[in-house]
Amino acid sequence: MIRNDALDRLPVRHAVPELLAALDRRGAAVLSAPPGTGKTTLVPLALAGLIGEGPRRRVLVAEPRRMAVRAAARRMAWLLGEEAGGTVGFSVRGERRTGPSTRVEVVTTGILLQRLQRDPELAGVDVVLLDECHERHLDADTAMAFLVDVRATLRPDLKLIAASATSDAAAWADLLTVLDGGGPAPVVRSSGEGHGCRVFFEAPPSGVRPAHGTWVDPALLRHVAATVRLALERHEGDVLCFLPGTGEIARTAGMLAGVGAEVLQLHGRAPAAVQDAVLRGTEPGGPRRVVLATSVAESSLTVPGVRIVVDSGLAREPRTDHARGLGSLATVTVSEATATQRAGRAGREAFGFVYRCWAEASDGGRPRFPSPEIKVADLADFALRAACWGDPTAGGLALLDAPPAGAMTAARSVLGSIGAVDEAGRATDRGVRMSRLGLHPRLGRALLDGAPEVGVRRAAEVVALLSEEPPRDYGDDLAAAWRAARRGADGYGARWKAEARRLERSAAEVAGGASGGSGASGASGVSGAPGASGGSGAPGASGGSGAPGASGGSGASGASGRPGAAGGSAEPAAGDDAVAGLVTALAFPERVARAREQGGYLMVSGSGARLGEGSGLRATPWLAVAVADRTARDATARVRLAAVVDEDMARRAAGHLRSTGEEVRWEDGDVVARSVDRLGAVELTVRPLGAKADPALLREALLDGLRREGSGLLRWSREAGELRARLAFLHREVGEPWPDVADEALVERADEWLEPELSRAARRADLGRIDAGEALRRLLPWASGEAGRLGELAPERIEVPSGSRIRVEYGGERPVLAVKLQEMFGLAETPRVAGVPVLVHLLSPAGRPAAVTADLASFWRDGYRSVRAELRGRYPKHPWPEDPSAAEATRFTSARLRREG
Repeated sequence: MIRNDALDRLPVRHAVPELLAALDRRGAAVLSAPPGTGKTTLVPLALAGLIGEGPRRRVLVAEPRRMAVRAAARRMAWLLGEEAGGTVGFSVRGERRTGPSTRVEVVTTGILLQRLQRDPELAGVDVVLLDECHERHLDADTAMAFLVDVRATLRPDLKLIAASATSDAAAWADLLTVLDGGGPAPVVRSSGEGHGCRVFFEAPPSGVRPAHGTWVDPALLRHVAATVRLALERHEGDVLCFLPGTGEIARTAGMLAGVGAEVLQLHGRAPAAVQDAVLRGTEPGGPRRVVLATSVAESSLTVPGVRIVVDSGLAREPRTDHARGLGSLATVTVSEATATQRAGRAGREAFGFVYRCWAEASDGGRPRFPSPEIKVADLADFALRAACWGDPTAGGLALLDAPPAGAMTAARSVLGSIGAVDEAGRATDRGVRMSRLGLHPRLGRALLDGAPEVGVRRAAEVVALLSEEPPRDYGDDLAAAWRAARRGADGYGARWKAEARRLERSAAEVAGGASGGSGASGASGVSGAPGASGGSGAPGASGGSGAPGASGGSGASGASGRPGAAGGSAEPAAGDDAVAGLVTALAFPERVARAREQGGYLMVSGSGARLGEGSGLRATPWLAVAVADRTARDATARVRLAAVVDEDMARRAAGHLRSTGEEVRWEDGDVVARSVDRLGAVELTVRPLGAKADPALLREALLDGLRREGSGLLRWSREAGELRARLAFLHREVGEPWPDVADEALVERADEWLEPELSRAARRADLGRIDAGEALRRLLPWASGEAGRLGELAPERIEVPSGSRIRVEYGGERPVLAVKLQEMFGLAETPRVAGVPVLVHLLSPAGRPAAVTADLASFWRDGYRSVRAELRGRYPKHPWPEDPSAAEATRFTSARLRREG
């Protein structure tokens, strides 16, 4: 029996007629409805014609989370007076409850993507409602892009709804414009606000440090726990408290001991029984509850009995280091949209109360929406989906945000290395099979290539471990975690076993069904991109498309005995450690790591890695790292989960990263020449080459040394240094054809002045034997004849009135002539070189500085008198005429002048 009383209380019911009319008129619409108004539960029933008077349709509802899928389906079935699996069913990975009578099916966005790629037309489906679009999950963005493509080319009758609980409806309406070219899709708004709520701000105490990486200040968690206690004292009803992760949930639960309420922990890894118990609520008269939850409870869920929401203000977002192939989670401040979603949980069943654990003054500084996952996530899975769809660059997809070019390049590099795409980025037959497994492409590669080596069952079991990281208390040894999962009766163990069975079936199906037309079929009809169904795979792609580590050559050295067939009928003799190591290395070849002499590990990718204190893997020479994270503050990655491998296994799994050749470089002040066999950044064997190295490589290394350390590596005599200074002066003051002799310019023109000596050199000492002065003369403008004017334009010495030839110093901003003052008597004008007045340093008879001038006439007139007064007392034996401009220059004392006179 339909529960009309419950349906009538949902505010979105008033918007349903407008929504149905918009769909009939335009075929697409955006539904903007605040949390708690019933958009997830009432609207699909109305679209399917199960309530009201609309036509009967088959409706597919896509939710971002498995928990939300189950909850939404059960809620709709309850509203119809049924159990899930009848008129309303659901499908999540590893579980499907539908039947012949199912009219509304709720699925995860991942399941929707799988169906779209198997059957782009979505045969039998009349309406697709993509819920919680505002959360900007990558799967949801991709699904919408594919749906827009399908409706534009294959199914103009397919009706689409983008449902959002926040104010970003206009962006989705613009995106759906492409459906009929008639302007943005209509936006239907529900005016209901549920039962409403009152918001309180509870600022944390001073001194709370901001979160970074996955670290959250314990002081903030104590504040959150105190706020939960305060809310329980002030108000009736249960509390839903939002925290960023499972670690914070566990710690906060400990702080709430003795709170006088049942404390429950709700997150994606919680056992299904626990999740269901939370969503069922308590019996009348039962104890109050405090539900500590991650973002899984933000949307599409009603937690019965909740009247209070306590929001920590934090969330977790993925971050990817594309250069190193490492992912991590970042703790971020929640957006306005997320805070609104969380607050909406309080007013679902009655008027509620919201406690925000931050200062009201800081509320306006929050971002409006969460970061789109396409901007921050690993895009390998997205890139493979796009390639299988027939659009390798994703340039033709209707996306709110384009994928970052660097992330797409990194993703395509990964896909190419595992044989999932060809050189043009088009999906190979092998890539299509990977996409059907419902796994990240790396894990798909590990399953496809590992099954022939170790047996499909064991490969599936290890991949299941890799697809959902085991609990931390399982330890960091993947093989040990595998054994613990086999024994475990906890929620993780149950999920792992179900996923392993699913993967075993999937691996057998793709091995048997290989490259039929269902995977990418229709993709060419959807996007028109070349190389779609039947044409995207290079010849032989199903065998790995030449990808290293493909099914014929990726075995582990420990896999003794006959390898298991793809169907797993024969069980190999390899132990758990060898199997776990091989499968992990196949999935993450860049993370194969070798122990360093100074401690820690070096991954093939070039990243350093370290194990935790007390790890049982510390004595292992080689590891295949399954899970590692590296924050911006860490120099090395922290290994969370790894498996033991040996060198042979590492070479096989990461063979496409192996290279052998000469490496000649400038290092620690000299040339290092070696023959190196390496696996990415890891050096396997090294042999010194010395002067036997490739001369071209030696020359480039020596040039690099000159770039780094300068031309001082050459032999510079005093004359060579003076020549360089003269040339630098002429280049500055005269310009062409006089050469630039700065270090950078000299290295750039090495061919013109350092040959043939440079090509004969093999090490630093050889550079030190090159006469820089002789080499530098090769740069003089001999061809134009200007070289002969060097002595005229920049003379080494200038003859002064005394007859002395004084050396000119060219090393400063202007040439300097340092000469005794008496030797300049009678000279009215300052000497010039290349038209530039020299800077005259006038010295005392003892050669000490007395005055500096660039204008002798001015000095004789204004400055000489004071200098004369000071020096004539010190040097009475030397002439000090009153009019130096008219006096005779001399190098001698007054007495000698008289004798010679």
